[in-house]
Amino acid sequence: MQKEKIGFIGLGNMGHPMAKNLEKAGFPLSVYNRSSEKTKDFKEKSTVYTQISDLVKNSSIIFTMLTDDHAAKAVYEDILKSDIAGKLFIDMSTISPQATAELSGAVKIKEAAFIDAPVAGSTVPAAEGTLIIMAGGEEKDLSRAMPYLEKLGKAVKHLGENGKGIAGKLSINYFLSAIYQGLAETILFADQLGIDRTAMLEIINESASGSGATKVKTPMLIKNQYEPAFALDLMLKDILLAQDAGADFPLSKVLSETYQSAHDEGFGKDDVIGIINYLKNQPEK
Repeated sequence: MQKEKIGFIGLGNMGHPMAKNLEKAGFPLSVYNRSSEKTKDFKEKSTVYTQISDLVKNSSIIFTMLTDDHAAKAVYEDILKSDIAGKLFIDMSTISPQATAELSGAVKIKEAAFIDAPVAGSTVPAAEGTLIIMAGGEEKDLSRAMPYLEKLGKAVKHLGENGKGIAGKLSINYFLSAIYQGLAETILFADQLGIDRTAMLEIINESASGSGATKVKTPMLIKNQYEPAFALDLMLKDILLAQDAGADFPLSKVLSETYQSAHDEGFGKDDVIGIINYLKNQPEK
C-alpha cells in the first residue's frame, strides 16, 4: 500500500498525541496549529506549515481536530479556498450536527470527500492510540482512511452516512455527563457518611457500577486534583449540543444546569470530574 500524504490541523490536548501516533507510524505527515508552540516537536520528523493552504496543497488526507463549531468553520473556510478535488477530510472534532452537515456539504461540492469521525476517550487513550472512533461517511472513504484511523483507535465504528459519527459522539457524551455527575455525588455522599474515599472507589470499581469512566477518574478523586484530561467546559458544550439535537429527557435539564453552574462558578477549566468541587460547595437545602 502506498502511503498517502497526511495533514493534521489542530494540535490541542487531543490532536497533539493523535498526530504523534501518525508520525510514529511512519506516515508522511504535515501539521498545522494556530499557535506554533504546539508544532515544535514535529519539526524533526514531519513538516510544519504556517498556512493551512500550504498543508492542504501538499496533503491528500487531512485530519482536523478542533474545539467547537466556530473553530471548525473558520478552518474549513480557509480550506475551501483551495483546490481540494480528490482529497479526503476527516473531522474528528465534536461539533454540532448542523455544522457537520454544512462542512461535509461544502467539501463535497468541491469534489472532495468527508468523514465525521469524533472519538470516545480522553488524553490517555489519545496518546496510547486506543480511542473509539465513530465514523459517518461513505464506505469507500472509510476504507481509504482505515490504515490511518487504526493507528489512532482500538475500534472504528461505521455508523452510517455523514452526521452519524457526531450523533454517536453526542450520545455517548450525554451518558458520560450523567456518569460523572453521579460519581461525584456518590463520593460526596460517602464522604458525608464517613466512608474512606479510596475504599468507596474500590467498591465502585470492583462492582457492577464500575466502568472505564469511573476507573480513569479514580486517581483524581483520591488526590483531589483535577488537571484536565477532558475539561468540564468541553462536557458542557457537548451537553448543550445534545440538547440542541433533541436530548429532552428528565436528566437533560439537571445536567445542563449543573454543568453550566459549575462553569459559572469558575470550574470550567478543571477536569470534568472536578464538578465534585462545585457540588461540594452547594448550600444544603
